[in-house]
Amino acid sequence: MMSEPQLNHVSIGPESGPAVVFLHGFAGDLTGWANLQVGLSASIRSIAFDLPGHGGSLDYPKTCNAVVAAKAVMADLNALDIEAVHLVGHSMGGAVASLIAMKQPDRVASLTLLAPGGFGPEINQSLLRNYARAEDADSIHVLLDQFFGWEFDVPKSLAEQIAVHRAKPGALAALQATAEAIIDGKVQKILPLAELGSLPIPIKVIWGTQDRVLPTRHSYSLPPRMAVHVFDRVGHMPHIEKGRDILALIRQNIKAAG
Repeated sequence: MMSEPQLNHVSIGPESGPAVVFLHGFAGDLTGWANLQVGLSASIRSIAFDLPGHGGSLDYPKTCNAVVAAKAVMADLNALDIEAVHLVGHSMGGAVASLIAMKQPDRVASLTLLAPGGFGPEINQSLLRNYARAEDADSIHVLLDQFFGWEFDVPKSLAEQIAVHRAKPGALAALQATAEAIIDGKVQKILPLAELGSLPIPIKVIWGTQDRVLPTRHSYSLPPRMAVHVFDRVGHMPHIEKGRDILALIRQNIKAAG
C-alpha cells in the first residue's frame, strides 16, 4: 500500500510528463514559488513543497536540515508516484535538491539552483539566527530587507504575513532549531561539488551580486559542467527579484534535458 505524502504541497499544471519540483530556502515556504508555478502551468506540471518545520509542514516529526528535507521530499515523490523531476532549489532548498540529485540521479532530469547552500563555508549566520528569533512584523521587516538587493522594496505586508505564521504554536521554535541544524558554529557544511558537477544532467547555478546571506563568490570556480548565471544588483532572492528571468532559465534547463 502506497504511503500518503507527509509534507504540505501545492501541485498545478497538467498531470503528464516530468514535474518541476520547487524547494524553498530557510524560513521560506511554498508561496514564494507561486508566480513561477503559474508561469509554467499552461504546459508543465509543478509541485512546491513546504519543507519540514516550515509553512504547512510544522507537524513533520524531525528538525529540518538538508539531509532530513531531502529524505522527506524523496519519500513524498514516491507517495505521489512521481518518477522524473526537474528540481529547482533556493538556498537551503538548493542543498536539498543537490542531495536528491546525487542520491537518485536516475530520477532527476535537471537542476536549477538559486544561491544554493553548501557551495562554500561562508554563511551570514548572525542574520539567519537573528531572523529566526524575530517575532513582530517590524523586526521581521528590518531583517527581511537584508535578504534582497539594496534597491528592492520589501513590502511590509510580507513581514506581517510572516509574523502571523510565526505566532502559530511551534513555528518559532521549529525555525530556531532549523537555524542551528544548518549552521555549523559560524560556517556551513560543504557539498561534494565535484560529485554534483559530474552528474550527466543540465545544472544551472544562479546568484545575485548583492547576496548578503551567501556570498556570490560561491559561484566561482565551480565544476565546468555547471552553467553559472550571476545577476547584477540582485540579492539572495533572485526568484522574487527577477522572476521572469528565472522562469526562462528553468525552461532552458527543461529543454536541455530533452
